[in-house]
Amino acid sequence: MSTDFARFSASGPEHCIAKRHDGVHADPAVLGTTLVAAIDSIFRGGHYLAGLDYPVLLKALFDHGPALPQAADGTPVARIAADILPFDPARRELYRSVKIGAGRAEYYFEPVWSPDPADPEGPGMPARLDLDEFVADMWLKGIRFGLDLEAVRAAIGMHKADRITVARRLDPEPGQDARIVEVSDDIHRNDAPRQLANGRLDLNSFQNRFPQIQPGVRLLQKVPLTAGKPGFEMSGTALPSKPGRDVDLGEYAGDGTRVERLQEGEFLVSQQAGFLAVDSSSSRISVGAKIVSRDGVSAKTTGNLQLSGDYEEFGEVQEKRVIEGESITVHGDVFGELASRGGTILLHANLVGGSAHNRHGDIRVCGVASGAVLQAEEGAVLLERAENCVVSGKRVTIAHAVNCEVIGDDVRIGLAEGSAIAGRRVTVESAMPRKQGEMLVYVLCPDGAQVDEVIAAVGERLARFGELAARHKARMDDMTAQPEVRRYLMLASRVRKNEISFTPEQARQFQRMGQEIGPALKAIGEVSGQIKQLDADQEQGRKLLADLERQRRDASCVSAVTVRQVEGDTLVRVLGFSPAAGAPYIIAPRETRARLRGPQTGELLFSGAQGSFSWSSEQVETA
Repeated sequence: MSTDFARFSASGPEHCIAKRHDGVHADPAVLGTTLVAAIDSIFRGGHYLAGLDYPVLLKALFDHGPALPQAADGTPVARIAADILPFDPARRELYRSVKIGAGRAEYYFEPVWSPDPADPEGPGMPARLDLDEFVADMWLKGIRFGLDLEAVRAAIGMHKADRITVARRLDPEPGQDARIVEVSDDIHRNDAPRQLANGRLDLNSFQNRFPQIQPGVRLLQKVPLTAGKPGFEMSGTALPSKPGRDVDLGEYAGDGTRVERLQEGEFLVSQQAGFLAVDSSSSRISVGAKIVSRDGVSAKTTGNLQLSGDYEEFGEVQEKRVIEGESITVHGDVFGELASRGGTILLHANLVGGSAHNRHGDIRVCGVASGAVLQAEEGAVLLERAENCVVSGKRVTIAHAVNCEVIGDDVRIGLAEGSAIAGRRVTVESAMPRKQGEMLVYVLCPDGAQVDEVIAAVGERLARFGELAARHKARMDDMTAQPEVRRYLMLASRVRKNEISFTPEQARQFQRMGQEIGPALKAIGEVSGQIKQLDADQEQGRKLLADLERQRRDASCVSAVTVRQVEGDTLVRVLGFSPAAGAPYIIAPRETRARLRGPQTGELLFSGAQGSFSWSSEQVETA
């Protein structure tokens, strides 16, 4: 910015005011309170600013309003007026007092008259107020900020008496609170009905109830607080604004998330891949391998769930709702169906009228299981109290069973009342009937002789397959040993491997050779197919034989039953099963009830109302 201008005053407050050929400029380096003193000195010295640029003056004095214009080199330009002129005392008398109160200033505009030098005693000559003089006069009367120049200009131009509000106090603008905004659509659930592969909608399931998040995804962003904008009294005194309240983004960071402060802002970012969960009480967002829900499972909240990971529910699972997943933990009562593919099913409350099925893991109910079905094909079932339940599993442990049907490989019952219990190894601490329910105990004994017969038959069939395959291979060796056939097969093999290539004439000769030995090639193909089929049959037979051997080893295991205390009519029988049919406890619940409660033909081992009983198949074989 050029500096070829004359200072209004070389000393005193006005040293920061300069008159240039294009107007009056304020020194940008000394804006603010220094400039206020300079302007005040000008006005009190009997001058006013002609051609005043009021918005620029307010920006230079109080830093309020639009930014100052800039010169070509980027420095701000504070041209506040066109000139500084003397304020004639005679004209100063034209300006009346101003009424100040309630944050505003009112001025009574009326026609004004100036003295007539030719007739000092006369009424005077009509005069007109000047806007720039008005600003200077209001300054001297204490109004340095907030003048409404448009209203003043209009009032001056009307030439009639009227009281006008000429200035107002500017109230401070409070700052905005810091806030948290979502920056990822992945955190939203999609509760639309689930679309099946055939295009139909499953109204019992939602499209995406539990969103999955990848690592490094920005979930939330903190929008910083603002300090607000200060206000000003009409005197120019600043009114401080109230800044907004801050928030801590870290309060939203749960497991699997972290706060990152980047150039673009402050973000909550996922640390790992997993399922997103929001704690409704603390608003914490977590990302983990386990899905955590506190809303319960119902038609309104979640619908049926088919999950790929672990699931933990703090609410209830309502009737007819289904949860499929890995490990399933429920803290509320369960009235629906739970199906695990291999984790652990853990119920901290009760299982009422529902079901729990685990293919490769355990099931545990800490409360009461009532009218429920529990199946653990390769795991354990652990219950505190079961009433009117069907329970099956590799290992079953029940502290108190009432009117239940229980079947498993290893079964341990504390107190059994009116229940039907079956297992390879059964231990009952106390057994008694209950009302109309009989107390039945079965020891499962496999039919090993049947397995031996099947093993012998399969072995004999495998031997026949081997002999037949050997004859077919010998026949093929004879056919492929013929010179023409051997030569053709050798050439065909090298052609397939791109080891040789024929000229057109050689290709025609090769085709004629194939036509001549065509019947032999057809016979070789038929024999080769028969050999492949025999090999497949042998492989299948070997697998069946290995399975039968496993069943025979299983059949050789000891079956045992122990009832330590009989306190009412109790029957103990042998219940046979075929190892070829698989594990005897992996059957449908309805079949379990029919098998244990239906007519029995197995050997009766014990019938009594008191005492104790113990039996082992090992003891019988020894005897």
